[in-house]
Amino acid sequence: MASVHFMYRSNKINAPLFARLSFKRESKSVLIGAKTKFTIYSEKELKENNKLDGGYYWNDLHTKSKPKEIKSKNISRLEIENKQNEVNSELNKIENFILNVFEKTNIEQIDKVWLQNSINKYYNPIDENNDIVSNELIKNIDYYINTNKSQITTGTIKQYNTLKNKLIKYEKHTGFTLFVKDINEAFKNNFENYCIENNYSINTISRNLKAIKTICNYANRHGVETSKQLDSVKTKTEKVESVYLTFDDLKKIESIKPNELTESLNNAKDWLIISCYVGQRVSDFMRFTDKMIRIENGKSLIEFTQTKTNKEMTVPLHSKVLEILEKRKGKFPRAISDQKYNDYIKEVCMIAKINNKVKGSKKIETKKGSKIFRKVTKDFKKWELVSSHIGRRSFATNFYGTIPTTLLIYVTGHGTEQMFLTYIGKSNKDLAIELTNYFN
Repeated sequence: MASVHFMYRSNKINAPLFARLSFKRESKSVLIGAKTKFTIYSEKELKENNKLDGGYYWNDLHTKSKPKEIKSKNISRLEIENKQNEVNSELNKIENFILNVFEKTNIEQIDKVWLQNSINKYYNPIDENNDIVSNELIKNIDYYINTNKSQITTGTIKQYNTLKNKLIKYEKHTGFTLFVKDINEAFKNNFENYCIENNYSINTISRNLKAIKTICNYANRHGVETSKQLDSVKTKTEKVESVYLTFDDLKKIESIKPNELTESLNNAKDWLIISCYVGQRVSDFMRFTDKMIRIENGKSLIEFTQTKTNKEMTVPLHSKVLEILEKRKGKFPRAISDQKYNDYIKEVCMIAKINNKVKGSKKIETKKGSKIFRKVTKDFKKWELVSSHIGRRSFATNFYGTIPTTLLIYVTGHGTEQMFLTYIGKSNKDLAIELTNYFN
């Protein structure tokens, strides 16, 4: 028989309680835990009485049957009894919800992730029409998004919604509803053929299949049957060249005279140079202001929080960035939209004659006027492939080998060195050739 207990596992004065679920699986005791969103005191209560302490209440007062008046904490006996009733009422609701979901779930699927998802579902009830009871693949995409909104980015949600629309078209094409258990090798082959016929790239198809497998595995943890072939649903990928601006390219861009560009293009040009020396995403560097800069030991540093990762960053400003700031009287260029920035920097690079041919991918309209775009991989003039992302990649690639990789990874924010090396297009063969430079 399963049971739920709650704990206070923080040194903070008002942290969320921790839920522990204990049960037996194959005669073995299992104990798993996850964080709730329930705190002992509300923000209003803490403002009204700054002596309140959730940890103190939980450890010293919550289980007392006859609590005495605690003058040092300014809490009366009646207030303690009322708080006990309030806390117990909410914890009973959470406990009952977890146990009800537990009874409906295959015990083999129950783990820490399952418990955290169950708690999340308690706070964010899902419309039954979007639940997984139908076993339909597309409905599970809605379920996955709704139960993971706090853990996945806006970009990821957009990708899943795009996939959902593609699968709706695929269902209309085949005339059949896709179920989670239908995702097998036969589906993979049919889906690949459908995507190729509609001019989707190999790498796009690969990303789609990985996302579909993620949805299926998530549904499986909630008791939905999957195909035994699911793990073998894999597809090939194509190596895409890492397009970046070399230092020579940047010199060409820097050499463009201000009177050769409009004010908007000059503004975008300065942002482009800044991006290539700070190594950040456009969602971060486009928010830079002079108020984020501080001086330490004579060095200029910029402090900010990354939008995608919520990571607190401190990054030194390169002399090229400082030159632009000096020219602009200590101010960063004017912020513009991502779309305008993408358009402007292409034009800047075209004017700078960044015309060398490189292999890359670019979205091209399948038929004139169709408004349907697909990625095409071939040789383009480099300026045609320039986008807002090129600054971060240029920073990582240009400084690789001259700045320690661990420091570059700190700036770019990649999770592992392998992810970083893949990002700048370094294969095992490339690394082996570089290693020979250190041999006699």
